[in-house]
Amino acid sequence: MTKSAFRVLVLCTGNSARSQIGEALLAVRGAARTAGRVEAESAGSRPAARVNPYAVEVLASEGIAWEGRVPKTIDEVAGQYFDLVITVCDNARDACPFFPGAKAQVHWGLPDPADETTPEAARRAFRATFEALSRRVDALLALPLESMSDEDRTVSATQIHSAACESEGIS
Repeated sequence: MTKSAFRVLVLCTGNSARSQIGEALLAVRGAARTAGRVEAESAGSRPAARVNPYAVEVLASEGIAWEGRVPKTIDEVAGQYFDLVITVCDNARDACPFFPGAKAQVHWGLPDPADETTPEAARRAFRATFEALSRRVDALLALPLESMSDEDRTVSATQIHSAACESEGIS
């Protein structure tokens, strides 16, 4: 990891679905960002045994190879420096209301696609999660992150989520 990169951590409870998708999007799209490189990691407060296969499947359908990834615990990233920490589930926000080493923190709460019980419903839910996070990540990466204050990053990232929720019908 380069010191000049803007670093983002995506937190969730199991680190098997939403946070993995968020990390993948930020890592791939952030690496190609012309305004400055963004590096991403993800972790969970209670990591699952494996990354959800539907997360791997939806990422693969978009050309993002994500197989072989292993969920990480928050302890594995503790002590690292992050410019922005994004929680994507309410449990992670509650477990980590403040992440040490984070300059800015925001909550992008999304429904858990892993709650679906049939393969068809799960695939639809993971696709919806991918699309929701894709919109948020693209909007975030379009910001001049490196020149913004920590407070401005937090406010802007919160506004991105609020606007997306409104257009997606998520409360």
